[in-house]
Amino acid sequence: MVGQGTPATALLTKRKIAHSTHPYDVSPDAPNYGALVAAALGVPPERVFKSLVAEVDGALTVAVVPVTGELDLKALAAAVGGKRAAMADRAVAERATGYVRGGISPLGQRRRLPTVLDSSALDHPTVYVSAGRRGLQLQLAPQDLVALTGAATAPLSAR
Repeated sequence: MVGQGTPATALLTKRKIAHSTHPYDVSPDAPNYGALVAAALGVPPERVFKSLVAEVDGALTVAVVPVTGELDLKALAAAVGGKRAAMADRAVAERATGYVRGGISPLGQRRRLPTVLDSSALDHPTVYVSAGRRGLQLQLAPQDLVALTGAATAPLSAR
């Protein structure tokens, strides 16, 4: 697909990290968006992760959690040694990452933010995360995701 490159894919290519891209067609406003993306890709939903930007004690932090779960804000705060977490304002998240909602990748962000990956990702040989734009996912090893983002791992998903 021409024009498929994003800052996330450019980073992976530059670092020679094994990955693949997977386009899909799901409306970003659809209910159960994450489950629909997993179905469109033909993969179990527990292998597809969403990137959420939160504020922990006033500092922006990225949480990468399974699309079928919800972010446990208390767990995120604890994982980074904070006291209180809340979801960041959409415009603030988009400005800090350089990506739009529904296409925020944990990789290649405008400003590298502290990142926490749900520990369930380590149960899979590869996981799927946004490639940096709506309609495109990246598949890569969770260990590579941790290495490239400097992520901590912790249970973050309230199922």
